[in-house]
Amino acid sequence: METLNWGRRIRAYRKLKGYTQESFAKAIGVSVSVLGEIERDTRCPDEQLVSHIASFLNISIEELRP
Repeated sequence: METLNWGRRIRAYRKLKGYTQESFAKAIGVSVSVLGEIERDTRCPDEQLVSHIASFLNISIEELRP
């Protein structure tokens, strides 16, 4: 997957849906530090994780694309 700025979009939707970083990380099966790195765009999530995040947030992957 190409390096895109997923982090800001993921953070915005996470907050919109009312999740803390801790509760969201636990729900999607990653550590809080990994989620923080993704949200700061220092780590690019793989396709499977992006798909899982979109599914969990009940949005399409296209909505997460910057």
